[in-house]
Amino acid sequence: MSHHIRLILLLHNHQPIGNFEDVFEQAYRDSYLPFLDVFERYQDLSITLHTSGPLMEWLDANHPEYLDRVMTLVADGRIEILGGAFYEPILSMIPSRDREGQIREYTRWLEGRLGARVRGMWIPERVWEQPMTRDIARAGIEYTLLDDFHFKNAGLQQEDLSGYYLTEDEGQLLSIFPGSERLRYLIPFADPEKTVDYLRDFSQQRPGAVVAFGDDGEKFGTWPETKKHVYDNGWLVRFFDALVANRDWLQVCTMSDAYDSANPLGKIYLPEGSYREMTEWVLPVEQQLEYGDVRQEMHGDSRWSRIAPFIRGGFWRNFKVRYPESNEMYSRMMMVSQRLEDAVAGGADPGKLQNARHELYRGQCNCSYWHGAFGGIYLPHLRNAVYNHLIAADNLLDDATGQTGARVEVVAADYNLDSRSEVRLANDKLIALVAPAMGGQLYELDVRSICHNLLATLARRPEAYHRTVLEGVSDDVSDDASDTASIHDRVIYKQDGLDQRLQYDRWPRKSLLDHFYDDQVSLDAIADGDARELGDFVAGHYDAKLRRNPDRIQVQLSRTGVVDQSQIRITKGITMQAGSGTLEIAYLLEDLPPDRTLHFAVEMNFAGLPAGADDRYFHQGEGAKLGQLETRLDLCDATDLGMVDHWLGIDVRLSANRPTNIWTYPVETVSQSEGGFELVHQSVVMLPHWRVQGDSDGRWSLEMKLDIDTSLAENRRPFAAEIVVS
Repeated sequence: MSHHIRLILLLHNHQPIGNFEDVFEQAYRDSYLPFLDVFERYQDLSITLHTSGPLMEWLDANHPEYLDRVMTLVADGRIEILGGAFYEPILSMIPSRDREGQIREYTRWLEGRLGARVRGMWIPERVWEQPMTRDIARAGIEYTLLDDFHFKNAGLQQEDLSGYYLTEDEGQLLSIFPGSERLRYLIPFADPEKTVDYLRDFSQQRPGAVVAFGDDGEKFGTWPETKKHVYDNGWLVRFFDALVANRDWLQVCTMSDAYDSANPLGKIYLPEGSYREMTEWVLPVEQQLEYGDVRQEMHGDSRWSRIAPFIRGGFWRNFKVRYPESNEMYSRMMMVSQRLEDAVAGGADPGKLQNARHELYRGQCNCSYWHGAFGGIYLPHLRNAVYNHLIAADNLLDDATGQTGARVEVVAADYNLDSRSEVRLANDKLIALVAPAMGGQLYELDVRSICHNLLATLARRPEAYHRTVLEGVSDDVSDDASDTASIHDRVIYKQDGLDQRLQYDRWPRKSLLDHFYDDQVSLDAIADGDARELGDFVAGHYDAKLRRNPDRIQVQLSRTGVVDQSQIRITKGITMQAGSGTLEIAYLLEDLPPDRTLHFAVEMNFAGLPAGADDRYFHQGEGAKLGQLETRLDLCDATDLGMVDHWLGIDVRLSANRPTNIWTYPVETVSQSEGGFELVHQSVVMLPHWRVQGDSDGRWSLEMKLDIDTSLAENRRPFAAEIVVS
């Protein structure tokens, strides 16, 4: 006879802010609804359920009948609802005030809609730092769950993980359950009896133990091949049947039941961390590869089980180092959060501030700030969604603080948190952020009427899984349910020839990047990354001067550098006027060599304008279409080129005061998502270029305009209102 043991089944259901409507619906049909249909029939079982705020709001709007059924099960004591931070941020990534605010807001929402008493919470991606204890406890939370990996990193052994522990920060207490990594890999991929056997062995060793499974609900139908495995082939029914059949010694209970029926095993202070895979993904590529190789080499070594508990990966916050674009989103979020705090202190309208606060919270959703086995930061629609809500929050804060009508301002400060000053130019139409110390690049350009950042770009960089792409390893998916693999173990290619599409950028994919090329360089060479850079301006430090008039502002950027052994000086100005959706861009090149021309180019990237769609295209002059936005164009002596996106409702047109050659090409990444390896369109490059030769004084000048017209969107009043107002 096995000894008594309690099992917590905790499901975490989540869809991020900005995910496509059909993805929400498909996940509902494949995972959330069929799981509930099966679970309702098992009166003797109870589960703990966490549904993230973005998904919960979608369910309430699109399938309220599902939430009504959940509410009935909550009232019957069969489902415990876990709370959490409303819009699923990484808690260590946001200010303390926002942590507590998000948790409290979501608790109120859940208790109001589902009639639940919220006592516990889900930690997004199980990213933990000990000082979070204080904010979580102050928000009214009694307990949570982290991986057993966290506890082992603190020095505990597997046999110690038979219940929950107490932790503390500044006198605030919180209880933490260890979630079993072994169960995460067994459920739902292995036969149910393997889970029962594992639990039986554990119960023999630790009678009266509490064992917790906590993982993604999407494993039950949404992950590749799992719908057929879990429902069509009956895995979930067999699993629940096995739990019921062993209820004489195996009690399935909620977290609150386990918490109330047992005392903590002791006190523990956990080091920062996340689940094991996450700590590997944050490492630099070379270390990821080395770690994987060592792990593979040691796996069969009898010493590995003794060594493994002492091996840790990286620190989650370093995703902001691995991906500077993540740091840009983070820094922008911090700007909005601080501005909201200042508005509160200044006594702004609380109702208007509440709308801005929810937009800020939505812009803190974690998924686009990192990357692992899922698309994450590589998915443009998720990055666009973050900026959409942060820009909307800015607009609402303007309204709350009385900043209305045509206006303009320019300010220098350390906006991207690198200890160097950036420049913010803003009016009632646009916000532009410029980094003088990084090539004088324009790294953010917000279009306020549609809440869109045209520079939410992503550079191409090496990833550890690119070795798999280059080796051409793939899975042959079997019809046998026993071959259903964890998403972490699958190798699927969504397109052919991805190994030929791997390219890496030497600079950020931003705008106003100043290049010098060989006269003979071709569009293909540049697009394929084979062009030689002759100058040192792309990443060089520019000096900045700010010029202010009541209705007109400018940042003037200057640098003396070297081009193919010739020393020249570039001065470029970015000008913005009150009430205008146009950026004026001027260049002056000085000290040009008198005996030859230089091939000068200004790189501009534009994000959020997808490829492969007939209603998104290049155009010129009076509207002549030149192809979809993935087209490579080689235009000679042009005076303008535009890009239109009818769905977004924007027309972006570059014009120049002298004949200009223009190249265009797409930037595409080979990245990993739930479905496999895929090619993702990240930005459109518009590269005006000239053979420049100085006048008698060695000078050459140019004026360009970047006109941003959103009348298409603004004329669709419901659409424009929907994306601006919470």
